[in-house]
Amino acid sequence: MEPTTTLAVANRYVDAVSAKDFAAVAGMFADDIVWNQPGAHRFSGSHRGVAAVGEFLGAQMAVTEGTFDLALTGAPMINGDLVAIPVHFSAKRDGREMSMDGVDVLRVAGDKIAEVWLFSADQEAEDAFFGA
Repeated sequence: MEPTTTLAVANRYVDAVSAKDFAAVAGMFADDIVWNQPGAHRFSGSHRGVAAVGEFLGAQMAVTEGTFDLALTGAPMINGDLVAIPVHFSAKRDGREMSMDGVDVLRVAGDKIAEVWLFSADQEAEDAFFGA
């Protein structure tokens, strides 16, 4: 994989998520995408396929009443077809707030996102925020 292709996909992903343009985000997914959500909360686990990932992301936005926000905190780091993206994410839910750093790791195949792994600076706080 060309590093420039991987970087271009990463930049489009960050721009689309930051703009909350989830139709654009979904359009970047490979048909058989696997989204690996960490933790022990209602959204944790591996979500497989565009439809399942779309449902998961939609449910997460619904729970946070559209307040989920993701911002890039550093330059994407490329290693072949993998990219690590340092981020800060936040959301509000039922009078509670979550705000923390993390890393999104994407595996790019062609010009599509084939797999996603998320890492949170405080997984226990994220688990408590989203609940069971």
